[in-house]
Amino acid sequence: MGLSPWRGVLVASALPFTSDLRVDYDRYAEHVAWLAASGCDGITPNGSLGEYQTLTDGERARVVDTAIAAAPPGFAVIPGVAAYGSAESVRWAEQAAAAGAHAVMCLPPNSYRADIRSTMSHYRDVAAVGLPVVAYNNPQDTKVDLTPQVLAQLHDAGLICAVKEFAGDPRRAYELHELAPELDLLIGSDDTVLEFALAGACGWVSGYTNAFPRSCIELYQLALGPELPKAVPLYRQLHPLLRWDSKTEFIQAIKFSMDLAGRYGGPCRPPRQPLTDQQAALLRELTEKAIAEGMA
Repeated sequence: MGLSPWRGVLVASALPFTSDLRVDYDRYAEHVAWLAASGCDGITPNGSLGEYQTLTDGERARVVDTAIAAAPPGFAVIPGVAAYGSAESVRWAEQAAAAGAHAVMCLPPNSYRADIRSTMSHYRDVAAVGLPVVAYNNPQDTKVDLTPQVLAQLHDAGLICAVKEFAGDPRRAYELHELAPELDLLIGSDDTVLEFALAGACGWVSGYTNAFPRSCIELYQLALGPELPKAVPLYRQLHPLLRWDSKTEFIQAIKFSMDLAGRYGGPCRPPRQPLTDQQAALLRELTEKAIAEGMA
């Protein structure tokens, strides 16, 4: 494991549930091992795709323990520690540290539209646990925008080492590099991979990698390497699926594609509902087309 375990292709891992909506820890452990064997660099359990909001405290802690036990040497486990209050986020960071996690991923306070002082305080409390902190900027859901200026302040204060950027605007990458050149930028939305890679990202926290890890890894490596033009046709092939990562039904969509690709996705916990017939038909068409074209 290098000094920056958040670099490379990290999978925002989907969490399998049984038909009666219990967490299937055995299937989850197998999925973690399969992602590692497929060439991914790590996972971020207990993120939005892992449906952390629906888990009990015991389930959420066991997910982290299961991921770490299943991860081979050199495979990063960076749990999400999002919570309504800072004390709860600190508790989850402490649990991650005790379990042997390599870092944590932290949203800003998400119970209200926090101001800069509250945001700084929140990250200061989580960083005090001692694990490296990857900030997660998702202003659509949290209503708190970690702008390049705010991220630079957090980095200058020694509170974060990287940011998963889900705002969707690659122009921010250039301003962030000017304000905080040593802050690592991670691609946060699957449908902006090429744009953020070109802007200097050094990692991708990805969703559709749950279904097509080898193709997503190939896309990332081409986007960051000297053969960037070769990434464009692959990006065009995958993009009809990748853009579902930014839709309300992203969890249902990714799990549905996993099922079609031979990986168990399974159901989601309420209040999320199954895909509509129209959504399922479209995703079936897109996923089966990707499989026919060799995506894996």
